Amino acid sequence: MNRDQFRGASRHIKGRAQTALGGVTGDPVRQVRGAANQVAGGAQYAYGSARDRIEDLARDGEHLTHSARERADDLIQDGRRYAGEARRRGLDYGRRTVRYADANRTSTLLGIAAAAFTLGWLARPSR
Repeated sequence: MNRDQFRGASRHIKGRAQTALGGVTGDPVRQVRGAANQVAGGAQYAYGSARDRIEDLARDGEHLTHSARERADDLIQDGRRYAGEARRRGLDYGRRTVRYADANRTSTLLGIAAAAFTLGWLARPSR
């Protein structure tokens, strides 16, 4: 309960007491003041409740933001790790390919020639 809720509730109770006392004593001015205090107290209490709820939502939003930031940091770290693994694998496969090409020059030359012929045949305008 925040300050506005407490003051609103106390003002509402004060207004009820004024209204009751005005009814017992027959004082219409006191009754009207009591009714006005009841309404004002209820409004102040409602304002305090809304403010309290907004503060709760703001705290929840901060918590969600913090959680999202932590999750994003984790995802970035995972992405870096996966990218490093892919780079390492690519380098390893590239080195193996170069070693194979060096060891089997004739097969490599025939493979490149076949690939070039196939691409040329596919790229020609009329088949």
